[in-house]
Amino acid sequence: MTPIIAPDLESIQQVQETQKIQKEIFYPSEDGEPLAETSVHADAIIATVAVLRNYLAENFSERSPVVLADQFLYYAQGFSRLRVAPDVMVIFDIPQQPYDNYKIWETGKIPSIIFEMTSESTQAHDQLKKRELYESIGVLEYWLFDPKGEWIPEKLRGYRRQANLPDKEEDALVYEAIADGLSQVLGLRLEVEGSLINFYRQDNGEKLLIPSELFAALQTQTQRAVDAQQRAESAEERARLAELEAQKLRDRLVALGIEP
Repeated sequence: MTPIIAPDLESIQQVQETQKIQKEIFYPSEDGEPLAETSVHADAIIATVAVLRNYLAENFSERSPVVLADQFLYYAQGFSRLRVAPDVMVIFDIPQQPYDNYKIWETGKIPSIIFEMTSESTQAHDQLKKRELYESIGVLEYWLFDPKGEWIPEKLRGYRRQANLPDKEEDALVYEAIADGLSQVLGLRLEVEGSLINFYRQDNGEKLLIPSELFAALQTQTQRAVDAQQRAESAEERARLAELEAQKLRDRLVALGIEP
């Protein structure tokens, strides 16, 4: 018989104390800061979130994608100050539920792609600190979008984690610049139009529409349907009138003793 070894009292107390401390740690969901610096940045965030949610729900439903905006990302359990609030982040394979904030250790899933709507005042933080952080925790793609063109001439820059990493320490991993505008994570091509990011499917080149464009397209389709119905009704009416005229001619021929 295997002897039963009673756990050390001190070990039990240490575990209990650790659990107590973990329960007492509070992870805030807000800091009172606004969603974005300007309405231009806010519009870029909102449009990106709307487009990605629609696209991912339709094309990646089996991977249970969640798109979060301006919500705290906690990356070190037990350290509530170690957090960042990405403008837009996509996490796959996690429960479809509301998230006040996102703690990596609760699901074990790291955001696959992050977008930051950057500006001249946040340049250093976005380009250096956030990039290093996202790189170190394993975010596959990081995109910087400067809607006003304040410090990124082309407005959009992307970084992708190298596919074949050499043997090196995790904290020394480096991103490589994305030169083709393609997001491997999303399967989309990204282009800038004005102060927004446009997303195009790689398989058929179709542009993903933002809500205002979807509404305009719906109105156009509705009007086309109405016009088609009116044309059909007009054609039917013309056919009816033509038949009446033809019948009148037949009647006149009969009246003249001529078989039509």
